[in-house]
Amino acid sequence: MPSPDLVAVTGAFSYSGRYITRRLLDAGKQVITLTNHPNRANPFGDAVRIAPLDFGDAAGLHRSLAGASTLFNTYWIRYPYGEMTHEKAVANSAALFDAAKKAGVRRVVHTSIANPTADSPLKYYVGKWNVEQALIGSGLGYAILRPAVLFGGENPAEDVLINNIAWILRRFPAFGLPGDGSYGIQPTHIDDYADFALEMAARTDDLIADACGLETFTFANLASLVRAAVGSRAFIMPMHPALALAAARVISLLVGDVLLTDEEVVGLMDGLLVSKQKAIGKVKLSAWLADNAHLMGQTYSNEVARHFK
Repeated sequence: MPSPDLVAVTGAFSYSGRYITRRLLDAGKQVITLTNHPNRANPFGDAVRIAPLDFGDAAGLHRSLAGASTLFNTYWIRYPYGEMTHEKAVANSAALFDAAKKAGVRRVVHTSIANPTADSPLKYYVGKWNVEQALIGSGLGYAILRPAVLFGGENPAEDVLINNIAWILRRFPAFGLPGDGSYGIQPTHIDDYADFALEMAARTDDLIADACGLETFTFANLASLVRAAVGSRAFIMPMHPALALAAARVISLLVGDVLLTDEEVVGLMDGLLVSKQKAIGKVKLSAWLADNAHLMGQTYSNEVARHFK
């Protein structure tokens, strides 16, 4: 029988998974993490048991999840890399849900994205939609949470988007906006998201809920806010989206990462990073920046190094 005190988290050593795990431990839960990075620094020591997130080993997934009452799932890929595609990530997620069902897990709290649709021209958003449908069809209880962008943390470099905007503004004379920058973005503080995830885990009804933060900015206003916070004099300039992507690819080569993808530009400009539902949380990005600007952009947050190396 599953124990209410035992929970599983995919990616407890990564960004959102780590903050969720910390709250679970503070609440007295026993935590097992399924991870692709078992040798990554473990901030929880012996308090978190480690198991491989091996989607090809159904029996192993079943054994690892046995006895857990809840699974907090943060697994996904931001962009295709090597043999990993969004389609494969969907299949991996379905395999995870199947193993959770067979292991007796009762509820999955799943991190999705704001505004996924089945007919989106963007594979990222279609993939996110398909994972949601796999979970809904699995027979498991579920809470599907849809943030747009997460920010904050003990180390500001954990936050990819805001930190790397600050990094560029500190080092380059200009910052290019894809298009005119008038499209919106609604960031959520990582602590607020982790609190919301545990709140939704405690419910018993199946639900889908946006998890977007208290403030909505145009992308141009966000860039200006970060520039002022870090004391940059960089010129913020509208650019044709293709030119902005070309500039991002140059920076990507310099840092050995994927700074920006064409799908991310389209999703941003189409307003997909803004929710139509009630905002969550307590932390405003504008206030958080005022307290943490001196730390933002000091180092580059490299996702290829973090996830694939």
